[in-house]
Amino acid sequence: MKILNLGSLNIDKTYSVNHYAEAGETIQATTHGEFCGGKGLNQSIALARAGADVFHAGCIGQDGNILSETLAGAGVKTELIRKSQKPSGHAVIQVNHEGQNKIMIFGGANSDVTPEYIDEVLEHFNREDMLLLQNEISNVPYAIEKAGEKGMTVVFNPSPISSSIEQCDLRKVDYLILNEVEGRKLAGTDSENPDEILKKLHSKYPQAVVVLTLGSRGSCYMDEKEFFHQEIFPAEVIDTTGAGDTFTGYFLAGIARGKQPGEAMKYAALASALSVGRHGASPSIPAYEEVHREMMMKMSQARLQDSLRELG
Repeated sequence: MKILNLGSLNIDKTYSVNHYAEAGETIQATTHGEFCGGKGLNQSIALARAGADVFHAGCIGQDGNILSETLAGAGVKTELIRKSQKPSGHAVIQVNHEGQNKIMIFGGANSDVTPEYIDEVLEHFNREDMLLLQNEISNVPYAIEKAGEKGMTVVFNPSPISSSIEQCDLRKVDYLILNEVEGRKLAGTDSENPDEILKKLHSKYPQAVVVLTLGSRGSCYMDEKEFFHQEIFPAEVIDTTGAGDTFTGYFLAGIARGKQPGEAMKYAALASALSVGRHGASPSIPAYEEVHREMMMKMSQARLQDSLRELG
């Protein structure tokens, strides 16, 4: 299965701060870094590092060669990327001392994804392939429609949440991967109970597999036959930027390789935990070999503990 990620390409400007700037306040950043990012780019790199056959499509500015080079260096196929006369998209990110972030994005070239370009890109894929979309580019509703017509597996990560999502026909989406804020919005509920969010989402979009991420509370999976909760793996938190994208990429790579949902979720959770212990978004995404090695180690430790309990 080939995975087409029609997604954003941003240059992230990241600032470490002691606390977030309030209205009218000027604060001093303690460190500054620039990284390649955008939810699209991050998820493509996570897919590639997890072993998927991934193609990235999207638009960059004349300043964006570093974005396509970074993707190619991670093993992502980049021949479908196009250049725009607009500057590349970028994000301004504040990271506080707890590793949490606040993000402001500027679309730039990401808003130049036209219906004509989408048609051109989709010609290279068929019903056996997967399309991954986020909400940081233009004409997402059109992409969902056309990919659905081709019979592709359509995956939508509706982030950042906005009123434009109302134009998307989510009945044509096969996988919804979203956090609890996005989940509440799409479900039309104020409840913070994951079970309630999932129940309402399943009622509205019964055809879709729903993966709901809950930060420190883990994640949930729900389809027509199965529901389960995946705990997080404990980790020292340095920077959470890109953790959700790492989770998404690893989960979808697992599904594309034929893993059962439970195993795909477990690997995604561990990859995400490893990513939060490092700075940056795409630079923090671990390679599959590292994740697999850590998983084997944790499984061995669990078996040893079970044996000791049996002896005791």
